[in-house]
Amino acid sequence: MSTGEIVIYAILGLVGLVAGIVIFSFGATWLRAQFSGAKVTFGEMISLQIRGIPIRRIVDSRIKAVKSGIPVSIDDLSTHFLAGGQVEQVCAALINAKKANIDLVFDQACAIDLATKGTSKNVVEAVHTSVNPQVIDVPPAGGSKRSIDAVAKDGIVIKARARVTVRTNLTSFVGGATEDTIIARVGEGIVSSIGSEQSYKDVLENPDRISKNVLAKGLDSNTAFEILSIDIADVDVGENVGAKLQAEQAESNKLVAQAQAEVRRAAAVAVEQEMTARVAEMQAKVVEAEAQVPLAMAEAFRSGNLGIMDYYRIKNLSADTDMRSKIAGSDESSDSGKPKN
Repeated sequence: MSTGEIVIYAILGLVGLVAGIVIFSFGATWLRAQFSGAKVTFGEMISLQIRGIPIRRIVDSRIKAVKSGIPVSIDDLSTHFLAGGQVEQVCAALINAKKANIDLVFDQACAIDLATKGTSKNVVEAVHTSVNPQVIDVPPAGGSKRSIDAVAKDGIVIKARARVTVRTNLTSFVGGATEDTIIARVGEGIVSSIGSEQSYKDVLENPDRISKNVLAKGLDSNTAFEILSIDIADVDVGENVGAKLQAEQAESNKLVAQAQAEVRRAAAVAVEQEMTARVAEMQAKVVEAEAQVPLAMAEAFRSGNLGIMDYYRIKNLSADTDMRSKIAGSDESSDSGKPKN
């Protein structure tokens, strides 16, 4: 053989080898797709292999979707896989939504799948909850609080528990608030509804009025769920907070009054001490004035204004006055001891 023929045979052998490898690697998957009506080309499978995408997962997911009447291309599935999504769950969710007559398109399912990535939920569960509503306890059964406590206008505490029936709102699932927001809003609505009641008796007589008031507030706006019903599961009567607050206020007022009375007593004591000091001061002035009398008399003697006879007359007058005072005092004491007629 000539050199040209050898080259041609070598090329044909190489092409045959490559074709054999391709058929050996992708033949079973290609046949399965062909017989399932979800045709796929060798070029698409080679492209998946080059990009490191698992061919079997992509092709099998497309087969399931196409067999259920959902038009999904290999490129759509591979793009979602590269974005970090779960192609099997997306196809399963689309199949479940179609069977339940729920309007869910591929892009929307992919968005929900990526939104639930890293959480306890997934797109299949979201579709399932949209078909079969779930019940949320308010407050949560595993939480620290056992009830929602609210105070009616008469001061009586009402302890309530509610069960909220919701279903997934697929149109607002991406970017919508989660179950925690539903629980918080329902709890706030219960507190507000009980607080607007005049008496705790009204709540006990018509607990369904609470659920109607809360449901009318539109608590599911901008959330990933649609609230179907709110049922009050349990209502208990707590303590009388109004009476307790009044008692504490009365005790506080008493302490304030006692403090004010103590201030007034201290002021009175201060005034009394001031008056005592002033009396002592006046008495000292009297003593001082009396001490000036002998000095004045001595000065009168020296100046000749007072004679010796005048001095003796003053002394006799003082002695006579003292004697009369003593006699008058003894007479009064003796008269007080006699019985009165």
